[in-house]
Amino acid sequence: MSKVDWTPETLVANIQDLVTLPEVALRIASMVDDPTSSAADIGREICNDAALTARLLRVANSPIFGQHGKIATVNRAIAVLGVRQVRDLTVGITAIRTFDGIGNDLVSMESFWRQSVLCALAAGHIAARREKGRTDSLFVAGLLHDIGQLVLFNRAPELARQALLMSIYAADDRGLWSCERELMGFDHGIIGVRLAQKWGLPRVLQECIQFHHRPAEAEEYPVEVAIIHVANTVAVLAEIGSTDVGDGPAISSMALRMLKLDQGTLAEIVLETQESAQGLIPALTGAPMAMPARAAVREL
Repeated sequence: MSKVDWTPETLVANIQDLVTLPEVALRIASMVDDPTSSAADIGREICNDAALTARLLRVANSPIFGQHGKIATVNRAIAVLGVRQVRDLTVGITAIRTFDGIGNDLVSMESFWRQSVLCALAAGHIAARREKGRTDSLFVAGLLHDIGQLVLFNRAPELARQALLMSIYAADDRGLWSCERELMGFDHGIIGVRLAQKWGLPRVLQECIQFHHRPAEAEEYPVEVAIIHVANTVAVLAEIGSTDVGDGPAISSMALRMLKLDQGTLAEIVLETQESAQGLIPALTGAPMAMPARAAVREL
């Protein structure tokens, strides 16, 4: 199909048979907001999926949560981490598992999820510096912010390749999302939000996915979108081993002002993100942690 044949809706419609968020994740997400569901009910639902249970316990015992092997059951994980944190981890784990079988020739799944986990962690570190504001769901928002890329890579690989090459050779250091918009009239954020809508994900996640490259356009959740926007750059810097903001994708000055962040603070967050990633990336993805050496490159 040519670029004129594709729309965000057709891309997502065509992949829906392959990429459906498991019912267990959707049920747990709804149970957390249901006052008639107890923590024990949620624990039993998770335990019905043995693979999910094993991965969740591995994540819960990773260094970022400071438990170091003390969590042996799902109920204990809920008691220590809270139902919302467990909900977020469940959605993240099942999303990674859902995409495991979706192949593409443009990016390895290990590389994609490593970057996504770094963004999720960076979002948490940024949010921790704020005195107020909604912070739940930010981990999942960071983890899923680029899911539209996976749909595009799988369903329209030639267009995705053209956008990728355009971003590499552009003289003005344009981001991949900008090249996608020039080629197709939309970017991976729009594709991602269409998938998020089909999955019934909360509006805050939808906005973070849709506007993470264009935070000024956020509607209901500008702070959360700004956090994911900045976290996206922090993730790139953490992966390449740089604390120089100029080595990553450009950050909106509006987002920095809104979050009251300066370059010194961003450098601290980069280091915190690298440190916390050491245990969590292997736990979430099942792949070993491997950070490339520092290189002065920008996100594609």
